[in-house]
Amino acid sequence: MAQLLVRNADAFVVRNLRRRAGLHGVSAEEEHRRIRREALLRAGAPRPTLIGFLLSDAGVAADIELEIDRPRSTDAARDIAW
Repeated sequence: MAQLLVRNADAFVVRNLRRRAGLHGVSAEEEHRRIRREALLRAGAPRPTLIGFLLSDAGVAADIELEIDRPRSTDAARDIAW
């Protein structure tokens, strides 16, 4: 497995990394690996559409209904009153 050396890490970041590692019961090195892995996996995942988000568990409550209409055709010319 490859190694990665991180130089000049901000003291604030290191402190928080160690705190977070302690909360998860792992070493700071393992916590760093987990954070990188999660960030890279999330970056490659497709972003949900607004409708997909609203229909998901993270979006709206189950008792809310969404009505989705097809967009109006923009091909038809409309008269504009001035």
